[in-house]
Amino acid sequence: MSSESVRPSAYSGTQKLLHWVVALLVVVLVPVGFYMRKRGALTNFDAMTNELYTAHKTFGIIVLALMVVRIIVRVRVGSPAPEATLNRFQVIVSEAVHGLIYLALLAVPLLGWLGVSAYGARGLLGGFQLPALLGKDTLLGEAILKYHGYAAIFLVLLIGAHVGAALFHRVVLKDGVLRRMLP
Repeated sequence: MSSESVRPSAYSGTQKLLHWVVALLVVVLVPVGFYMRKRGALTNFDAMTNELYTAHKTFGIIVLALMVVRIIVRVRVGSPAPEATLNRFQVIVSEAVHGLIYLALLAVPLLGWLGVSAYGARGLLGGFQLPALLGKDTLLGEAILKYHGYAAIFLVLLIGAHVGAALFHRVVLKDGVLRRMLP
């Protein structure tokens, strides 16, 4: 999108749908990810834990695919200008947090995919397999998956800031910031 292009007045229905579907998936994936890891240690990786991992990988890849679509849509459609009530500092922080959220929403599933590739556990729901991005190396897989977890924690912190700011705008400032992404 060129700088001369006119920005849309609101997010498109597709952008809103993608935002909320990804948000819902992340709200489920993160706690399930931490639970299944703990459960694996406690149960010596029983059948239920295996199913949780398989579902987690499947929906993580769906998040990655949806994020690619989100980026394509954002490039093609654009995004509305910042709310007029925001000062320059708020705009910079907002854009930085949004950019970091997008980056984390790409990095977390990519690290997961790299980790399970190296670990040799690429199975998805429906009997599908993720393509291997790395050769089998269990120690490397464990290391990458540790960073996958750290990146997920960073994502949760970013989402906390994002949600906190949205609620601040809705409850305290009573401006239109939150309304821009509501259906």
